Amino acid sequence: MEELLELKALLLKGDIKGSLAIVEDLEDMSKNGIISTIRSYAVILLLHLIKQQAENRTTRSWDVSIRNSVREIQRQNKRRKAAGYYLSDEELTDTLNDAYLNALDAASLEVEAGRYQSEQIEAIIDKNKIDLLHKYRQNRIK
Repeated sequence: MEELLELKALLLKGDIKGSLAIVEDLEDMSKNGIISTIRSYAVILLLHLIKQQAENRTTRSWDVSIRNSVREIQRQNKRRKAAGYYLSDEELTDTLNDAYLNALDAASLEVEAGRYQSEQIEAIIDKNKIDLLHKYRQNRIK
């Protein structure tokens, strides 16, 4: 709110350069919020994909959670009024990779009732088989 008041004051003074700096700050804040939300859904998505691989099974609950997480990542990333997406494929991949360690930690508490440490789970699974960007693109087209 403070930024909006400052922006209004700068616009009323005719300070376009200062106004544009505030707009850029607001854009960064908005994008950071979107990245944070996408990252939270990515942790949930990765958690269930890791559990599927580590336990060599799935449940309806995990499947639904995976689908819902992909949908929410898509929804958060899509620009409503302007065409396109907030995050490029490369930025989205980076965000998903950033979420990986948190997902491993969470999986260590859930896989076989917390039997394994994060490092042990990472050794059990094949990260390359978790192709999130491919899943995202597939579902984005539908």
